[in-house]
Amino acid sequence: MTTAARSKKTTDIDQLCINTIRTLSLDAIQKANSGHPGLPLGMAPTAYVLWTKFLRHNPKDPKWFNRDRFLLSAGHGSMLLYSLLYLTGYGLSLDEIKKFRQLHSKTPGHPENILTAGVEVTTGPLGQGFANGVGMAIAEAHLAARFNKPGHKIIDNYIYAIVSDGDLMEGVSYEAASLAGHLKLANLIYLYDDNRITIDGSTDLAFTEDVTKRFEAAGWAVLEVADGNDLKAIENAIKAAQKIKDKPKLIRIKTIIGFGMPKQGTSKAHSDAPGIDAVKETKRNLGWPENKEFFVPKEALAHFRTAVKKGALLEKEWNAAFKKYEKAFPELAAELKGRIAGELPAGWEKALPSFAKIDAKATRAYSGEVINAIADTVPQLLGGSADLTPSNNTFIKDSADIQAGRYGGRNVHYGIREHAMGSVMNGMALFGGIIPFAGTFQTFSDYMRPAIRLAALSDIQVLFVFTHDSIGLGEDGPTHQSVEHLAALRAIPNIAVIRPADAHEVREAWRAALKRTKAPTAFALSRQKVALIDRKKFANASGLHKGAYVLAEAEDKAGKKAEPKLILIATGSEVGLAMEAREKLNRSGTPTRVVSMPSWEFFDEQTQKYKDSVLPPAVKARLAIEAGVSQGWHKYTGDHGDTLTVDKFGTSAPAEDVFKDYGFTVENVIRKTKKLIKV
Repeated sequence: MTTAARSKKTTDIDQLCINTIRTLSLDAIQKANSGHPGLPLGMAPTAYVLWTKFLRHNPKDPKWFNRDRFLLSAGHGSMLLYSLLYLTGYGLSLDEIKKFRQLHSKTPGHPENILTAGVEVTTGPLGQGFANGVGMAIAEAHLAARFNKPGHKIIDNYIYAIVSDGDLMEGVSYEAASLAGHLKLANLIYLYDDNRITIDGSTDLAFTEDVTKRFEAAGWAVLEVADGNDLKAIENAIKAAQKIKDKPKLIRIKTIIGFGMPKQGTSKAHSDAPGIDAVKETKRNLGWPENKEFFVPKEALAHFRTAVKKGALLEKEWNAAFKKYEKAFPELAAELKGRIAGELPAGWEKALPSFAKIDAKATRAYSGEVINAIADTVPQLLGGSADLTPSNNTFIKDSADIQAGRYGGRNVHYGIREHAMGSVMNGMALFGGIIPFAGTFQTFSDYMRPAIRLAALSDIQVLFVFTHDSIGLGEDGPTHQSVEHLAALRAIPNIAVIRPADAHEVREAWRAALKRTKAPTAFALSRQKVALIDRKKFANASGLHKGAYVLAEAEDKAGKKAEPKLILIATGSEVGLAMEAREKLNRSGTPTRVVSMPSWEFFDEQTQKYKDSVLPPAVKARLAIEAGVSQGWHKYTGDHGDTLTVDKFGTSAPAEDVFKDYGFTVENVIRKTKKLIKV
């Protein structure tokens, strides 16, 4: 096989550029002695056509808002993307290419949006990029519906992605594809690397469905390219896809994995470092100088770098169009500029409810009130639920649903697709101009954990609203009662988990979450009603922003402030229990302090002086009260403290009966604290 195997319609400069991508990727993988050469070599022609003929982008301004988005969902093929970023002028140096997969490089094994300019999303866990793209497509459609006006098409993007057999096997892609088809997201064009090979071998081992029929059934248009080296066929397919205005599109491109390698077309070409001899043979097969490493012909680099001039012109034209738009629609233009910059509207905090007069409700209900109080003031909030909208209270009442052809609403019905919901929200946040939030039962955070983890890894503002946060869910029983989930969520770096105790803490939780622009937040909200805390008598809920605060100070029998002998630390609905126990303990001669600890993460960020003021080291008698597992609590209770927690699964019964049966009673709190005081 030589370059003669290329399509007769491929020009010399085209072939030179394609083989530059291939050999640059190959050299980087060989130097690292690890990586995935199969996709970069097989999909280089497709990527070349897309990036040089269709993709609207500006390498010198990677965040230009009206750019098309390109996602490498098959993130294992990262060298394809890094080669393109270097060649088209994104500022990624050749030295960084040579440091592929090395410590502190900008070319990690899988693309990370926070490390490398031009990387739109963090990918690698298969299926995630696929679903992220659906979120981006929803965001684009929504923003276009809100801001575009006749004669002023300010938001106008395609979302392109390279997806693999592995992506399509993952369940999250099924969920996301179904939603995309339902919503008729015509701005979505996915390029499917149909090479029929995975790590184990042929896809026939486990993947024999008719992909075309599956996607057509989900409401997609499917196009096919019989030869992944036929540039004209690829170009025509993308053009045809762009003309289809009522469906998302999947282009099946028949490729040869590891094209040019001695083991092309086999699983050995997927993820093994090829070896020096194989690299030389591959270069010979491609008509490339076999002894030159990281060789980039001047003609190829010059051809790729035309993207810089083209991109600058595209952005210049858009800026000129935006000035006209700004003159015609100054308020909308100001809003859009603020949203692109990630700014919240001036005075938004004034819209937060004061809860001057409140009734005993579940924290999920208070959360819904906060959402609707601020929705008009914070238009970038886009809400939703995985078919639990009435239970999660995540519906923006004064707005419409987002449906096919009606994208201006702010309520997304994700259906029973928790995993896709999380990944789609990540895509929305990464697109920009939107703060996504959506809800489900906390126990179903298990279904969306990969997306939550990637939100944290990607430094993006996504708000996960988890309701029914404990055994307090009641009759639905242990399958639905959250027990270990708080600990599991807290274990994820860079996410704040907030479990508020009352209406005021719910308000402050939303305030905190909206200010956390570079990280996700998870709310843990109750189904059961919570105690009413008199904030005129006890501490202000603003202490939530420090993670833990002294809610109620210790008192002697006469009701005067006293040094605490005991500290009760509680979260969420259990704060009310701690407050009840405190009254009895104080009256019985055990001065007891109650600490509300809605967020471990916020508390851990505080100074040691503040931490010691809340949890004085001299007070060893500490009891943590939370309707979840005890894991992690000993960090705050110390060696001499104890927990009233749930280290087993729940049970089906009314919530009050379950709590009583599991020991969440004033009597049991006092019984446990007596043992601590004796010690």
